[in-house]
Amino acid sequence: MSLTTSNGLLVHQRTHTGEKPFCCDQCGKRFTRSGILASHKRIHTGEKPFGCDQCGKRFTQSGSLAGHKKIHTGEKAFGCDQCGKRFILSGYLAVHKRTHTGEKPYHCSDCGMSLSTSKGLLVHQRIHTGEKPYSCDQCRKRFSHSGHLVEHQRTHTGEKPFGCDQCGKRFTQSGSLAVHKRIHTGEKPFGCDQCGKRFSHSGHLALHKRKHHTVG
Repeated sequence: MSLTTSNGLLVHQRTHTGEKPFCCDQCGKRFTRSGILASHKRIHTGEKPFGCDQCGKRFTQSGSLAGHKKIHTGEKAFGCDQCGKRFILSGYLAVHKRTHTGEKPYHCSDCGMSLSTSKGLLVHQRIHTGEKPYSCDQCRKRFSHSGHLVEHQRTHTGEKPFGCDQCGKRFTQSGSLAVHKRIHTGEKPFGCDQCGKRFSHSGHLALHKRKHHTVG
């Protein structure tokens, strides 16, 4: 390997020796190069020196900005060799591939549940911690997931973005639309394990069991 400076050779040799002489004074994490340490420190300071000239969003690292810009250009350089679906970032492709392999590398230390993404694990762990970081600015009700907050806010705005293509009835949540559609399809996915009677809604099955199969 050809290296133009003695400093370049010194830095390269650390890949073999494992030496990490540059230490973060905030968290103690160590690095092989001063430039990597400087970039890491922005996690603690919140500094975001790299700005997108399209939308103004700012980033701590130039590489993150380069990846973000693909959102505007529409470039999807990374393709799945299983289904052909394409992605803007290699990280998105790596996560997608787990839908084919079934790999779930992230494990909850509280209950042992396995998840396919680190974000999914983070959200799951809020079940155990009780953390609810998302707050409604209308009524201050708090939620563990940003999607649940979005759904809740529709109770204030009256927005019903999900419409039935059979009758036009509209709903605030996609799940409510899915349940409604069973009126048209006749689908009854919930079966009573006592008598075999089937229902379109889990709540109807629970009511049936209490009425007909409760002992005592």
